[in-house]
Amino acid sequence: MSQFIIGLTGGIGSGKSTVADLFAAQGIDIIDADIIAREVVAVGSEGLAEIVEHFSVEVLLDNGELNRTALREKIFNNPDQRLWLNQCLHPKIRQRMLDLVKKSSSVYTLLVVPLLFENGLDSLVNRTLVVDITEEQQIKRTTSRDHSNTEIVKNIINSQMSRDDRLSKADDVISNQGEKDDLEQAVIALHRKYLTLSDKS
Repeated sequence: MSQFIIGLTGGIGSGKSTVADLFAAQGIDIIDADIIAREVVAVGSEGLAEIVEHFSVEVLLDNGELNRTALREKIFNNPDQRLWLNQCLHPKIRQRMLDLVKKSSSVYTLLVVPLLFENGLDSLVNRTLVVDITEEQQIKRTTSRDHSNTEIVKNIINSQMSRDDRLSKADDVISNQGEKDDLEQAVIALHRKYLTLSDKS
């Protein structure tokens, strides 16, 4: 039987990691695209070598790690360079995710991908789950968590899929606008649903 995969997504500050942790507490394997994205550009990786070859050693820190700030400056307002970077890294991230899915031993697997729909990665999953909060809450939570200013957070929100579009594509929606207890109960209910669905797959 092939693995049953749930794609978890949501806008910045929506609480994807919190929801993923609650599923993990139910014994579900979590595959996080953000963690994989860091692994594919780690020191000694093929991804980092290709980036340095393309952008030069200016994108490295003194210790040989990727200087993310320098790289962001290289691709900021430069669609061609951003496209090159995406074409370099996205296939590596996708392949690594698929490799990890094959190794997963839980009844179903949760794939946590911030840009699940934007990057077409919803094609890899059986169902999509969106963590939903209001834009006001996104701004409030992200500015307090990352100490970012409001304008930067608004720009990130505007660069992502709109809340309405994301919700229209979701198979399941979990609201993170209430208390932690409510969120836990919602996750447990979805967990039971996914157990049933994975049995039928």
